[in-house]
Amino acid sequence: MPRRVWLVCHRWVALVLGGILILSGVTGGLLVVARPLDRLLHPAYFVAESMPNDGAVPLETVRRNLAATFGPDASLTFDPPRRAGDTLQVRVRAAWRGTVYLDPSTGREQGRRAEDEGVVAVLYQLHSALMLGQTGKAVLAWVALAYLVLMASGLVIWWPRKWPPSLRMVFDKGTLRALFDVHRQGGAILAAFLAVSVATGAYLAWRPIGGWITAASGQARVVAPMLAGLAAGSAAFESGTARPPTGMPPMQAGTLLPPSLDALAAAAQAEIPDGEIGFVLYTPHRDRPMAIRMRVPDDPHPNGRSTVWLDPRDGRVLAAHRWNELDLGTRINSVIYPLHTGELGGVAGETVVALLGLGLGTVGISGLWLWWRRRAVRRG
Repeated sequence: MPRRVWLVCHRWVALVLGGILILSGVTGGLLVVARPLDRLLHPAYFVAESMPNDGAVPLETVRRNLAATFGPDASLTFDPPRRAGDTLQVRVRAAWRGTVYLDPSTGREQGRRAEDEGVVAVLYQLHSALMLGQTGKAVLAWVALAYLVLMASGLVIWWPRKWPPSLRMVFDKGTLRALFDVHRQGGAILAAFLAVSVATGAYLAWRPIGGWITAASGQARVVAPMLAGLAAGSAAFESGTARPPTGMPPMQAGTLLPPSLDALAAAAQAEIPDGEIGFVLYTPHRDRPMAIRMRVPDDPHPNGRSTVWLDPRDGRVLAAHRWNELDLGTRINSVIYPLHTGELGGVAGETVVALLGLGLGTVGISGLWLWWRRRAVRRG
């Protein structure tokens, strides 16, 4: 295919979709920096007021208090402290949606934020969904595919006739030459790294991609188990043919008292004893299972992908899957998520991700400026 055709393809894909790529890259890079700055500037949200060794308030107490505040139909995601001195964070989905920050020892509220409040929240919503919900996630997935077209066409245009290529950038011969070198050489240098970042972002943004990967592998998707009939479960407990999981309180004969969140958490911990609780996903609906995500030592995902499913009516463990037992499309999330955020490589990895995001923005903006400049010259 002639280089001229590749150039036209590169130019028009960039003009149509480049703005979204630039926005995604810049917001992603800024997110890496904004999160630790947010913690530094707003310690009340993230640093507990009590001492780390003051004990922990029961999760059930916190749940009841939040239900009284936000209503009994509120769905709550508990994020326990990851390190000593951190707050207990609870994401609320009710008429009000946001995060409540609590002292893990006393349960006292230290602050709350709506889901669209603060710089980090705005950056995240722009980066992950363009502030368009599921529609934005789908758009980002297709824009990621467009980046692959941009990368391929850009490399064809850049490809030198002689090797090794010169990757030198000249900054002392005017703005036009500097931006040309930044766009051409910088794009070539960063192409493969940006492709990884964009592709992993598309996977995280749009869930159907994981389903396609699982289907292509020939595996069945691991889904939440169905709840069995309540009467059968109650009869089993009363007859003594079944016992509550480890950590569950005994049930009173003739009654079915819902177990506390702490009892459910203890049951999950007993099921995966080498794991730590990552999230407790509480739902007020008793007709669906409750999930507790666990972090195990060999899981690279910072939040843990191992999952224990429990019956919220009686505390039975319905299913437990370590992260490496999940279907392929879900399992690779444990690597793709920290790879995309940079957490897989620690501080160095996060620094690289931040620079890549800003690099994508720089390459994109320089390309648009060059196009506009040449267009103005031709008109003149």
